[in-house]
Formats: sequence, C-alpha cells, structure tokens
Amino acid sequence: MSASSASTLPPVGKSGFTKLCKGLAVVLFLGHIVIRLFPSAVTYLALIPSRTIPFAWNLVTSGYIEQTIPGVIVSIVGLLVLGKVLEPLWGAKELLKFIFLVNLSTSACVFVTAIVLYYITQQEIYLYTPLSGFYGVLSGFLVGIKQILPDQEITLFLLNIKAKWIPSLVAFISVSLSFFMKDSVSYIPIILFGIYLSWIYLRYFQKRLEAGLKGDPSDEFSFSSFFPEFLRPVLDPIASVFHTLVCGRSERSEANDQTLDGLLPGSYSIEANRRRERGQRALEQRLAEKLAAVRSSEATLHHHHHHHQQQDEDDASDKV
Repeated sequence: MSASSASTLPPVGKSGFTKLCKGLAVVLFLGHIVIRLFPSAVTYLALIPSRTIPFAWNLVTSGYIEQTIPGVIVSIVGLLVLGKVLEPLWGAKELLKFIFLVNLSTSACVFVTAIVLYYITQQEIYLYTPLSGFYGVLSGFLVGIKQILPDQEITLFLLNIKAKWIPSLVAFISVSLSFFMKDSVSYIPIILFGIYLSWIYLRYFQKRLEAGLKGDPSDEFSFSSFFPEFLRPVLDPIASVFHTLVCGRSERSEANDQTLDGLLPGSYSIEANRRRERGQRALEQRLAEKLAAVRSSEATLHHHHHHHQQQDEDDASDKV
C-alpha cells in the first residue's frame, strides 16, 4: 500500500481487530441474543420466503441473524479474522459496502431460488423455512482473500492449501455435506450465492481508485480459476458469454472514449499484481509485529527470571 494511503488505514486496537469488525461482531451477537430471548423474532428478522413480500427488510436483517450457537461463534470469529486481513487493504467504507451488497444480493437470490423450488416441487418447506446467517458474507471474504493473497498457504486439517482454493473447497464441502445432513441444505444457497455474487462484484464492479480502474479482469481471478485446470477449457467459453452480457456495453463505450485500458494495454494485470503485492506486504507486516511481540514477552520473562535468580543468590549469601 502506498504511503499516501497508509494514513487512511482504519483504527486497530491492541487485539488487531478493527473497530468496524468488532462493531459488526456485536451486532451478530446481539441478534442471536434477541432470538434466544424472543423466539418469535425469527419470524420478523429471518428470511421466510412466504413473508418476504410484506416484510422486505428480511432481505437485509437475515444476514445478521444466527439461529444456532455454533453459527454465531463461527460467524464472529470469521468476521474478526478475515476482516482483519481485508479492511486495511480495502478501507472501512469499501468493506462495509461489500458486506451490505453481498448480503443483500445473496438474500435476494436465495428468496428467488426458494420461490422457484416451491413452484417446481410444490413443497411448502421452501416457503416457510426461516433462512438466515452470515455465511454468504464470510464466503465472500474468502473470495476477497483469493483475489489479494492467492498463493498464501493456509493449514487446514494438517494440509497446506493455497488461499485461492479455499472458496472452492468450502463450496465442495458444503454441497457434499448436504447429501448426509438435511439441516445443511438451508445453508448451501447462502454459501454458494455468497461466493458467486462476491466474485461478480470484485470482478466487474469494485472501484480501484488508486489506479482509476474498475474490477479485476486478470486471468488469475477468472471464473474458471475456481475450478481444476482440466475443466477450464469447458468453462471459459461459457464464462465469456456471461462476461459479454455483463460488461460488453461498458467495454465498448470505454473503447470509444479511449480510457486507461486503451492507452495502457496490460494495465489491468499490472494493477492485479500490485494489489497482490500490497496484500503480501500487509500480511508480512502483521507476522513481523506478532514475532516482535513474542520476542518482547520472552525477553521480559527472561529478565524477571534472571532478577529472581539474582535475588535468591543474594538472600543465600546473606544467610551465610
């Protein structure tokens, strides 16, 4: 991150968690407490497709309501840990905008999916099951990590996995679990739409003010990059059709206006590399700070130990 932007970094406490993430963690905790104390509140806060038309605010509130204790723990921990990585790079406003848009668009897609499934199957469970959870946004955070730190290795289940594969792994595990755990079916649309819609936002719409660009059209962040290499020849033609539908008109207008992309071929890939370098530097800085803190504590303990040992020796000599 440039020196000019370093002064605008969000405030970080001693724990390293930003004020925005801690504030949202409080919202998640209070939301869970409310439905614990007043179970009927789920009807007004969670997404129930049959009631969404009169209660349209469900599209917003449902993302911040966790109905289970494990759910609220996972959401709060994920928000604090992943937000700690993303907010210094995006800024508080952009992170808040990302959370709001991903949450709202995910809820809207889940609502439409439930209605479609009801008309196909005629099963009322799709209309009356309360759907809620922060998992869509958490999945979106993983896509953001994939974009910024794709080659960063993360240890999961004793395996070192690169960050760029984490969203795909989460999607695969979620779908696999749905065959064995019926309760997990309600979370799958939230997770899958969270991954896909956050990728659409980061790929096509997120503004990069420092470079005057929008989105991240690099090959390393393409839709097919979520899948194994052997599937990409099949997926790339399909993705190109969607790409043309989403941004074909804007690209033509930009070409007519001779924008930055026309003047500087390859500027998108240059910006993508700069973004990843900033992410890597931020991660290295945090690791260096943790290492310094550990060394400082070890030095303090060693000093106290030496002091007590010297005092014991002095006491022994006095007795002699």
